[in-house]
Amino acid sequence: MWPSPHQPRKRTSHRLVVEELGQAVVGGEFSVGDILPGDVELAARFNVSRTVLREAMKTLAAKGLIVARARIGTRVMPQANWNLFDGDVLSWHFRAGVDEAFLRHVSEVRLALEPYAAGLAARRATDADISQMMRLAVAMGDAGHSAQTLARADLEFHLRLLEASLNPFMQTVGSLIEAALMGVFQLSNTAADCAEIDRVAVAHIRIVEQIRLRNEEGARVAMEQVIRVGQQQLIANLRARG
Repeated sequence: MWPSPHQPRKRTSHRLVVEELGQAVVGGEFSVGDILPGDVELAARFNVSRTVLREAMKTLAAKGLIVARARIGTRVMPQANWNLFDGDVLSWHFRAGVDEAFLRHVSEVRLALEPYAAGLAARRATDADISQMMRLAVAMGDAGHSAQTLARADLEFHLRLLEASLNPFMQTVGSLIEAALMGVFQLSNTAADCAEIDRVAVAHIRIVEQIRLRNEEGARVAMEQVIRVGQQQLIANLRARG
């Protein structure tokens, strides 16, 4: 996963196995219904102990990617069983390559959640919350942004808004937002032009202004506009890549 405003996850042996096997499953190296290689072979492949390997397999099973059966082995599960709200699973999807339908599905979930969170923030956010969100929105207008640093600033704003909603369930969807905005960076050009930087900053400032006015409907509409425009740009970038 690309760098986020939060503390980066330590790359332990357990984490290495989870990422490599998870990416292999989502990327199609192992198909639905396939039986994964045995513990001895996988432990040798990743140069880890069988204890580390088994803990990694438990993590992947918890994400819905695999299931272990006695005397059968570890089988790859259908996508319907995968936890698509899991940040890792979404990140592996973007790395493997996504289509327009997938991008629309992600945007639809964001549209179902984030505008309402913005309305909650308009109702509940403290003055300190609003000041911080405004600082983050204004910082998006820094002309020195690259596509990556702009995406990171965008992510930090959205996560802070979810926190300002004061709804703990909203905060748990932060991994979905993080993976979606990671996809923005992966499908964007390496450079961010000044017009794009200004547009993103103004659009997010508009959200904060509506929150400061305690205008719940205005905050919801402003957030919905940000997500819809972002979706259109993602699809345009995807098409441009053929």
